[in-house]
Amino acid sequence: MKATVGDSRRGMVLLTVLWTIALLSALAMAAAVTFRGFAGVAAVGRDRVPLDKPLTEREVTVELSTGSVRARFSNEGGRIDVGKAPLAVLASLLRFVGAPEQEADGVAQRIVAWRQRNMSRPADAGNGPRNVPTKKPDAEQPFANVREVAQVPGMAPAWLAAMVPLTTVFGSETVNPLTASARVIAAMPGVSRAQLEAFLAARRSFPTDAERLAAMFGAQQSYLAAKPQRVVAVELTAALRDGYAAAAHAVIVLLPQDSQPYRVLVWDPLPSSLSR
Repeated sequence: MKATVGDSRRGMVLLTVLWTIALLSALAMAAAVTFRGFAGVAAVGRDRVPLDKPLTEREVTVELSTGSVRARFSNEGGRIDVGKAPLAVLASLLRFVGAPEQEADGVAQRIVAWRQRNMSRPADAGNGPRNVPTKKPDAEQPFANVREVAQVPGMAPAWLAAMVPLTTVFGSETVNPLTASARVIAAMPGVSRAQLEAFLAARRSFPTDAERLAAMFGAQQSYLAAKPQRVVAVELTAALRDGYAAAAHAVIVLLPQDSQPYRVLVWDPLPSSLSR
């Protein structure tokens, strides 16, 4: 099954694409799946989510003739990017997951230093002064995945485990207030419980008004912005009726004016019992 996108549809998140990948994972496990079962799930492809509407976390399960496929979608822009977030956001995040204030500040500073070092290299001899860092032309992000933050000195495994569901390496310097979970917003600097509750109530009434929602945090609103929704994460689980199951975590990006309608950035098989 091939997902195609016309020029007039390039502004859409392709749930069709995500479902295609889910279906292929199921088909890889069950060659006996019937065409009717395949076609039934493929029909879900009619339901697409426009990029100009916020993609909040959602979960869908579809029954196949030989089992079922479950898919959970979320927008990576609604998470804190450990490779780009400001120091204050990293420190606040670490405090939120249990790090004492002094240790949180220290580890946050080391994360910033670590990513700056990974994004630079010494200049080549003869091309400039020695030991002067220059940006790597091929380096777009300092971490390949969130768990690489474990290499930063002082990072406790328990803190990292709690950070994983709230973070990404495919976001931006800011967090999208339209798609961020309540826990991500709570982890932002200076957010009180009362502010969080007021924010969530306002978002239910104004789900697409990013400026109004960000303004509720006063000076802290600089950490929030609704940028174009380009990267979607999906957790896939396919289970056969005989009890066999498999799962995967995928990250899919929609690139404007690309030669392909979408690209799969990450495809990680997971234990079927593991959820992000």
